[in-house]
Amino acid sequence: MPNVGKSTLFNSLTKAGAESANYPFCTIDPNVGVVPVPDERITVLGDLFHSKKVTPAVIEFVDIAGLVKGASKGEGLGNQFLSNIREVDAIVHVVRCFEDSNVVHVEGDIDPLRDIETINLELIFSDIEILERRIAKVSRGAKNDRALAKELALLESIKAHLEDGKLARSFSVDDEDSEAWFRSYNLLTAKPVIFAANVSEDDLNDGEGNLYVEKVRKYAEEQNCEVFVICAQIEQDLAELDDEERALFLEDLGLECSGLDKLIQASYSLLGLISFLTSGEDETRAWTIRRGTKAPQAAGKIHTDFERGFIRAEVISYQDLVDCQTYAKAKDKGLVRLEGKDYVVQDGDVIVFRFNV
Repeated sequence: MPNVGKSTLFNSLTKAGAESANYPFCTIDPNVGVVPVPDERITVLGDLFHSKKVTPAVIEFVDIAGLVKGASKGEGLGNQFLSNIREVDAIVHVVRCFEDSNVVHVEGDIDPLRDIETINLELIFSDIEILERRIAKVSRGAKNDRALAKELALLESIKAHLEDGKLARSFSVDDEDSEAWFRSYNLLTAKPVIFAANVSEDDLNDGEGNLYVEKVRKYAEEQNCEVFVICAQIEQDLAELDDEERALFLEDLGLECSGLDKLIQASYSLLGLISFLTSGEDETRAWTIRRGTKAPQAAGKIHTDFERGFIRAEVISYQDLVDCQTYAKAKDKGLVRLEGKDYVVQDGDVIVFRFNV
């Protein structure tokens, strides 16, 4: 919703300079920020291999205008901005969990569960519009095409599910064709959600004792969503400091990590993401893959030729490599393994891919 700290949080996480102010709808065009994923392992490996370049994995954040009740009917700025986030992997829903008479709330008072339900409803309406357009297109050929008839039945089932006030996340598909169609619709309510409970500085002890946060946590647990507590104002202050000052400021606040770290941890956990590493004199780099990815597909992240001509992977765990200090010593100790096409890449694997195209 507007005025929940969304653009303030976006600015502090991405340092992208989106406009944020104490009035609704100051974000009109979507703002995009690309953020490096903090990973001390690549710094250590970069030093070990004297790499000319160290490249972290990145996450892209998109900040869109706030939604209000009735957005699908044109209230506020409407919901046209939702098209900007149809392609995202997950949605971060910033929920206001702080009282501040100087920051207006569009509904007049603070109630995070009402706000969540309002947004859910607007996302449902937006998804129904998408389905209705697809139904109109598919129904024209469904009489003479069994596949289109099957898809039409699926579309109408999903639409009925949403019209019951349920999210697409809770809709179950029972075969491969249906699953492929379902994924292709890119429904917003099918995407995993992370709730960012935005609190005041006084509640930075992970929101303990904040009744609003407790309600959000309970709701998130029921919906199988991630939740983390953040103070957007503090994050904004942190964003203006260098690394050393930031570490001291976090220590003074009694915090172990910044909101960005929490958000990235929540994102990786929710999406089942891990990082494997490549390291050498030219570059040390972290690559993001989904948990369960096999070696050839991980190689394809670097270049499609690596996947196409995959022969084998030379793999060592990050910790083993750091303990040995050199790749040659790790090889002598038998810690470098040769893995084939069925090897499932693990978080922190340092890999050299062998391929032939």
